[in-house]
Amino acid sequence: MAHRSIEILIGRLITDEAFRTAFSTDAPTVLTGFMESGHELTRLEVAALMATHADLWARVAEQIDPRLQKASFCCGPNKEHS
Repeated sequence: MAHRSIEILIGRLITDEAFRTAFSTDAPTVLTGFMESGHELTRLEVAALMATHADLWARVAEQIDPRLQKASFCCGPNKEHS
């Protein structure tokens, strides 16, 4: 079951801008919330995710067709959170 959870998490990291931004800002909290929502991750998977360079997910997301992206219209690089 844990492998399916990592697939879901990686999918969200590359297709969900708000999730990716939250992860790059505070990965431990995002991972805790992900697991509390019913997804299983092993300690090894959590360690690997934490060790992965933060900009990887954004670089991969740039390669995905925008029609597959869940864009965040709330806040861009020059906008403030409301």
